[in-house]
Amino acid sequence: MNTLKSTLFDKIEAHRPRIKTLLDQYGDKVINEVTVQQVIGGMRGIKSLITDISYLDPYEGIRYRGYTLPEVIKKLPKPQGANMPSVEGLFYLLLTGDIPTENQVADVIYDSVNRRQLPKYVYEVIDAFPNNSHPMVILSAAVMSMQRESIFNLKYQRGMDKLDYWDPTFEDAFSLISKLPVIGAYIYNKLYTKHENVYQDPTLDFGGNFASMLGIDKPYDDVSRMYFIIHADHESGNVSAHAGHLISSSLSDIYYSISGMINGLAGPLHGLANQEVLRWIQEIRSRLGNKVPSESDMKKFVNDTLKGGQVIPGFGHAVLRKTDPRYTIQREFSLEHLAEDELFKYVDMLYKVVPPILQEHGKAKNPWPNVDAHSGALLIHYGIKEHEFYTVLFGVSRAMGVLAQLVWDRAFGLPIERPKSQNTKWFLDQTDMETSIKF
Repeated sequence: MNTLKSTLFDKIEAHRPRIKTLLDQYGDKVINEVTVQQVIGGMRGIKSLITDISYLDPYEGIRYRGYTLPEVIKKLPKPQGANMPSVEGLFYLLLTGDIPTENQVADVIYDSVNRRQLPKYVYEVIDAFPNNSHPMVILSAAVMSMQRESIFNLKYQRGMDKLDYWDPTFEDAFSLISKLPVIGAYIYNKLYTKHENVYQDPTLDFGGNFASMLGIDKPYDDVSRMYFIIHADHESGNVSAHAGHLISSSLSDIYYSISGMINGLAGPLHGLANQEVLRWIQEIRSRLGNKVPSESDMKKFVNDTLKGGQVIPGFGHAVLRKTDPRYTIQREFSLEHLAEDELFKYVDMLYKVVPPILQEHGKAKNPWPNVDAHSGALLIHYGIKEHEFYTVLFGVSRAMGVLAQLVWDRAFGLPIERPKSQNTKWFLDQTDMETSIKF
């Protein structure tokens, strides 16, 4: 048993009694009230899921296992000569809750390298798609095609103790997360560069190898590490994470779950937000003559946009009440590496002018930029100009947090999800509302 798996086993054994005690002694305790608004409004804010992997703090942003993103970036071991941590170290943290040592990260990297090789049929599945296919469709299909590799499915069919479900789930999760960058790079090269052969460098970590497979020079390896780390998890109630959890609750293996996660991520209200930001910025550039505007010109454009009934994409957040730390980390990197980039200048100027205007108009509880306001500009600077591919990067990253959650779901023995639904009349009966409508 490798270091990661043995540490995870110890953590699971220590945590299981807490869950059992919670159920046995406090199973009937009421912990939440639900309003009609929450039911009809997408179940927003209803506390009905459990995860120790991440927590979204309104003022500090996402926390991974209790650590803020700046703390994660600072504490996780970095490859030699790199400014950003190894993604493998984050995977160790998400699964165990511990900051790994350099030796522990090296152990994870070694094991991951041995899991990167794709079966030949996965390349054939990808190649079978027309080149005008959406990359998220190809990614979903490629993941689904590997279901035959599921160790969990094999062992479940043979029969195993429920307490051991987490073990093959971990093996499947580790193998899939190791392969996802290879799949993503192959899709990119097939659709956009026409160089379909992806050379894997076994001496490189997750982020460095991904940059190498795309053929992008330094410091994109650090951009890759940064992107995958800051997008890795965001609690378990967002569409992609919840879809993965829901599917897994039926004891479907992680290949079914992550394919479903990817399909949820592909929606314009979830994973496509950074594309919307870029389209809007490019519209600004076009209207302003493809030159960096003055602050007064930018303010006028933003005000005109709001007066026209449109929103400012990339600003505001349902939970956060300050600038998204994921935005700040990208901004600090950009100030160091691409301060003179024209697109970054647009992004930076919007950062300065939009929040005061939104506050003046009363348009947002949080007028500050979120992660999507910046990521596209970084990717374009380093040559990834194909907007449709951005969500693939998001999917490769987000799978890490979701997979960690699924391993722990199996460790806890969480049951199949089955919320109760009611017709509209039932909800009306719970209120004082009178209606002549027949149901």
